[in-house]
Amino acid sequence: MMQTLSVRLLIAIAVLAAAQIPKQTQQAPPSPPQTPAGPNPDAYYQLGPDSLARDGVPKGEMKGPFTLPSEAYPGTQHTYWVYVPAQYNAKAPASLMIFNDGQAFKYMDGDARAPNVIDNLIYRREIPVMIAVFINPGRRPDQPEPTPQNWGDRDTNRPAEYNSLDDKYARVIADELMPVLYKEYNISKDPDRHGIGGASSGAIAAFTVAWERPNEFRKVLSIVGSFTNLRGGNAYADIVRTNDKKPLRIYLQDGRNDNRGIGRDGRYDETRDWFLQNVRLMRALSDKGYDLNYTWGIGRHGQKQGGAILPDMMRWLWRDQPVSTDPNDAVERAFNEPAK
Repeated sequence: MMQTLSVRLLIAIAVLAAAQIPKQTQQAPPSPPQTPAGPNPDAYYQLGPDSLARDGVPKGEMKGPFTLPSEAYPGTQHTYWVYVPAQYNAKAPASLMIFNDGQAFKYMDGDARAPNVIDNLIYRREIPVMIAVFINPGRRPDQPEPTPQNWGDRDTNRPAEYNSLDDKYARVIADELMPVLYKEYNISKDPDRHGIGGASSGAIAAFTVAWERPNEFRKVLSIVGSFTNLRGGNAYADIVRTNDKKPLRIYLQDGRNDNRGIGRDGRYDETRDWFLQNVRLMRALSDKGYDLNYTWGIGRHGQKQGGAILPDMMRWLWRDQPVSTDPNDAVERAFNEPAK
C-alpha cells in the first residue's frame, strides 16, 4: 500500500513540474527594436539660413484664413491661407505650391517655416515666383481647427481625406480649391507649374492628388510620407509598378527611426513600417523611370529633417524654371525685387 502511494505521489509531482515548463511551440512576441543608444536622432537637424527671415529679403503677404465648403466631403469645410510673394505681378502667370496640413507648414516657430523659404528662394531666383496655399484638413463646423500641436487625426476628417486611396481629396484640391484660386490670382494653367506637398498623412495625400490628377499637378514633396497600411497606402509601390508611368516629379524624405511597424502587442507588421514602405515606393518609382529624388536620414516621424532640407527640396522640384544665359541680361543677374 505504501509503495502504491509513493508511486502516485511521484507521478503527481512530475505532472505538476511539467505544467510549469512552457511549451516549445508557444513563443513570446518579438520585443520592439530600441532606438540605438546615443543622442536624439532628430537633434542634428536644424533650420539653416534659407528657412529663417533675413534682412533685406522682401516678405510676402499671408492672406486668410478663408473657408472652403466641400462637396467631395459633404458637411465639411477646409480652412486655407494664401501666401502672395512680394514679387507677384497680376500681369504675369505665377506658379503654385500647395501644402497640406497648412497650419504646420506656415507656422513661423515650427520645423518648416515655408513662407521664409519661399521668400528667400524667390529673391535669389532659385525658384519661380509662386503663390503658396496652406490648406488644413477638412472638418465639420462643430469640430476644432487643426493646430501646429494637434494636426486633427482624432477630431477632424484628416484620416479619411489624407490616407484613403480614392479621388475625393483630389476633387477638393482640383475641383473646389483651384477655381477659387484662378478667380483671385493669375496662376499658370500649366500642370508642370503646380506642386503639392505635405508631411506624414499629408504627404501621401499630396501624392494621391498628383496620381489622380497628373494633368493638374506634377510636382510632389513628401516628408515622412505615410505610404503605409493606415487605409491601404502600402499598396502604392505595387500600383506604381502595374500602371503606366505618369509625368510626375517626386521628392521623398524619410528617416531610419520613423515608425517601424511594431504594434501594441509587440509584433512587427511590415505594412506599417514607414521607412520600409517609403523605400519600396522609391524603388518602384525608380524602376519605372520617374523624375525622382530621395533622402534617407536618421530621424524620427516628424518634420525635423524635412524642414531642415525643405529649401533643397523646393530647389530640386522647381529647377526647371526658365533661365536666361545672356551675360548682358541685367534683370536675370539681379535679385528678384518686389513687383511695382
